[in-house]
Amino acid sequence: MSTRDELRALLKAHLRAAGGRRHLTRHCPVCHRLQRLALDLGREGKNPPSA
Repeated sequence: MSTRDELRALLKAHLRAAGGRRHLTRHCPVCHRLQRLALDLGREGKNPPSA
């Protein structure tokens, strides 16, 4: 599974689980993981592998 696919799956699961409840982002492990994945994707885009 690619990082992008993992990010998409986590986001879908998170939105289902957090729906209708008070959500504290800083205490949420899913939000933390989504943030890490987004940062990793951003780094990959800025530093493409050299051939």
